[in-house]
Amino acid sequence: MTTSTRFLFCCAICLTLGGASQIRAQSSSPAKKRPVDAASRELDRLLRDAQDAVNKQDYDTAAKDYEQYLQKKPDDASAHYNLGYVYTALERPEDAKTEYAKAIALAPSDPQMAPAYQNLGVTLLPNDPAAAVDPLQHAADMQPQDAHVKWLLGTALERSGKVPAAIEQFQAAQKLDSKDVDIASSLAYALLNAGRFADAEATYRAELALHPEDIALKQAHLGLANSLVAQKKLDEAAAEFGAYLELAPSDTAVRIERASTLVDLGKNDDALAELDRAASAGPENLRALKLRSQLYWEMKRYDEAVPVLEKAAALAPNDPNILDRLGRVYLAKKDYPNALRWLVAAYKLSPDANDLLAQVIEAEYLNKNYAETLAGLDILSKRQELPAASWYVRATCFDKLGQIQPALDAYQKFLQLNKDENSDMYFVSTSRVRTLTRELKDKTR
Repeated sequence: MTTSTRFLFCCAICLTLGGASQIRAQSSSPAKKRPVDAASRELDRLLRDAQDAVNKQDYDTAAKDYEQYLQKKPDDASAHYNLGYVYTALERPEDAKTEYAKAIALAPSDPQMAPAYQNLGVTLLPNDPAAAVDPLQHAADMQPQDAHVKWLLGTALERSGKVPAAIEQFQAAQKLDSKDVDIASSLAYALLNAGRFADAEATYRAELALHPEDIALKQAHLGLANSLVAQKKLDEAAAEFGAYLELAPSDTAVRIERASTLVDLGKNDDALAELDRAASAGPENLRALKLRSQLYWEMKRYDEAVPVLEKAAALAPNDPNILDRLGRVYLAKKDYPNALRWLVAAYKLSPDANDLLAQVIEAEYLNKNYAETLAGLDILSKRQELPAASWYVRATCFDKLGQIQPALDAYQKFLQLNKDENSDMYFVSTSRVRTLTRELKDKTR
């Protein structure tokens, strides 16, 4: 069986056996006594044989018996319902839907048709949850005290994108059965998706108090972790991610998520260890590479950051942030030609980014490309007011190029804007202003 088919089949079994000892939720026999004749005896035999086959889980035989019976008595709602159930067991959902629908059409208001509405909804739920809402709503209306039906209706609503309505159904189900792990899990997940993070946290904690097992336990820890991250409760979130990973150690995506949480907590060594565990499963994805490069940057491990960022750039060549970070790493390594290579590439991808332009200007200046630095400053000055430090850079570029008057003007502009008279730039500027002023006077003599 596929996962979705197994889900709906299990639900169908719950629906039918919950209300009767065998497959039928109601008797297939008419209420009044039939005359005993050959035809009636044959109908009775087919029903008995079908029931015996169901009891033995011989669904192929049961289907044939019910089909023969319905050829002779097509107006028996219960038989259509039971045949639908058998088709569900045989993984024939389209045929099952048809039979459930026929049963409902024959007795739409009969309270005994509640299981037919329910099973029709369950059969529709995996592939067409929106269509499942109506029959499940009918089932819920007919069985107002059945928590399981409300849970199914909530599931159909949630999968149809109607999350607030789904939450209402899950909450109603939980009032009827506060010990049901599936209901608690569904409610918590819906609250998380609705952005009600505090409510989701409380519901996940309540679910964990029910001691769920296997998949439910894992998902409860993971959901709780995500609700805590959304509330910036990062220490608790990291612990819950850890609890989940003890149960699902091969989940690389969650390891990376936990590493990200640890980065935000400033626990760089722990974050790097988590990334190493994730990397042991295979090549790192883009998010892992970005996190690793961030850690290496913060730890000043620039040589190790370069190959990581180059891998990231190969995966996302049009991401200016990656190219910018690679350029900044080379700047930190004082490898200015390579810094320029990557920073210029990043700036070409995002030409309106003033911070990137400023980085390019810095790299040009440190690489002693003074004319290019001035060209970059000219562009930046048209976009924003240049700070004092930029005027100092502008002045030194003109100075290096032997352009005395522009250099003097720029040094004087720097001194007008500068607020720190103890900086090296201040002392250099005051000295160069005196020197350049003398040089200009000497030229005019």
